[in-house]
Amino acid sequence: MRLPIGIETRHENMITSKFLDTVRAEKLDGIWQLLAPLRYQSEVLGALIEIPSGYVTDFASVPRLPFMYLIAGNTAHAAAVLHDMLYQLHLPGIDRAVADSLLYEAMVASGEPRWRAWSMWTAVRLVGWAAWRSGPGRFQVLGGQIGPTETGASSSDVRV
Repeated sequence: MRLPIGIETRHENMITSKFLDTVRAEKLDGIWQLLAPLRYQSEVLGALIEIPSGYVTDFASVPRLPFMYLIAGNTAHAAAVLHDMLYQLHLPGIDRAVADSLLYEAMVASGEPRWRAWSMWTAVRLVGWAAWRSGPGRFQVLGGQIGPTETGASSSDVRV
């Protein structure tokens, strides 16, 4: 069953958490735009989440402090895109705790060490409240739309 927000539920089989696509993105003035859809199959949600082509992200917002960046910088790009989308769109039934759980799950599913996934999960649980609150506003600042897809569809045509 596909819900109108781009989440497909599957109750008949046990779902294994994994990304079904790799991140394909291009840099635009300090932010990144997906060039192709990014699909994630979540055991936590029991659902398939599709992030459409054209979505804009900054990947993981890791402070450039040497120790912190060494631990978490330039890693887990696919999980960060998923987390950004959840923080910006506040999809029905997905609160901040669920979004943060999905970050952890997606990092582990994509092969990041559990200690790194736990470190990033802990960081977003401790200080992510501000980003959660400003998420919809950040989405508006970024244009409030997903952007054109390869077929020329606009954000109103894309399931998110």
